[in-house]
Amino acid sequence: MRRGGVGVLAAGLGSALYLTAACGNGRDPSLILASGHVEATDVRISAKVGGTLELFKIQEGDRLTTGQEVARIDVVDARLALDAARADRDQAAADLRLRLAGARHEEIAEAEAQVRQAQADLEGAQRDLDRMQGLLDAGSGTTKGRDDARTRRDMAASALEAVRERLGRLKAGSRREEIEAARARVAAADARIAQLEQQIKDAAIVSPLDGVVTEKLAEQGERVAPGVPLAVVTDLADAWLTVYVGEPDLARIRLGQEAEVITDDGQRRQGRITYIASRAEFTPKNVQTRDERVKLVYKVKIGLDNTDGLFKPGMPAEARLRAAQAAPGAAF
Repeated sequence: MRRGGVGVLAAGLGSALYLTAACGNGRDPSLILASGHVEATDVRISAKVGGTLELFKIQEGDRLTTGQEVARIDVVDARLALDAARADRDQAAADLRLRLAGARHEEIAEAEAQVRQAQADLEGAQRDLDRMQGLLDAGSGTTKGRDDARTRRDMAASALEAVRERLGRLKAGSRREEIEAARARVAAADARIAQLEQQIKDAAIVSPLDGVVTEKLAEQGERVAPGVPLAVVTDLADAWLTVYVGEPDLARIRLGQEAEVITDDGQRRQGRITYIASRAEFTPKNVQTRDERVKLVYKVKIGLDNTDGLFKPGMPAEARLRAAQAAPGAAF
């Protein structure tokens, strides 16, 4: 969301003038007159997620309340992705449980039986080797027969070592690093699920303030990108009158000072000075006379009580300020 003046701000700045009452024309010299335009705070409402505007029926001029749903993004794709993420999470959780549980009793019993079988095979191969060696020593055997028996004995020994290693792994269970990796996969799946659930929640776009829709920037059915403004909502309760005061009058006004604001139709309201610029600027361009254009003025904001909605952005109005009195011995 971006806060700023409404679209008529430029016109308000350009037409603001200041007039100072003079002693010689019969007017009250303590009265400062300044005219300008009303401004208000506006907020650009945008979507955090992109997609098609499934619902967007507000119109310019509609009044909104804080938290009121103003638009909704289509979430079919997000829901499908959420279903897939939940399935991935179930798979990761099952793998973690499997690693934590370790091998089943039946698997360990089977591996123990394989060890016994391999032990028996090794013992048989060793007896064959001893017999072939005895025949060779007696002169009735062959070297090839003895070597073949030794090969069978060595293969049986390797097989026994392999099944013993497998039995050891089954009894020890998964390594700590494997369990941690399985936990990390579950955590990643949880984070993905949370992300998609938040995207679905963000698809419902609500008004962040009480205000009036002053500009509609998109239409239902359009595809919008994340962060693209959809509408401008103006907070009429936060309104002020912007005027410009000449340097001679700057020392005669104070922050917090009351001012009377008068509309073109003669309605009067009380306001209060909320801002005085610290730097001067040239009178805005569209002031008609050359003499006015070359003057340096200071921007002043007068806060307005606009609970009844009298003041509208861009409305011209006049401010009457009574020059502040200096304390004894003090200088403006």
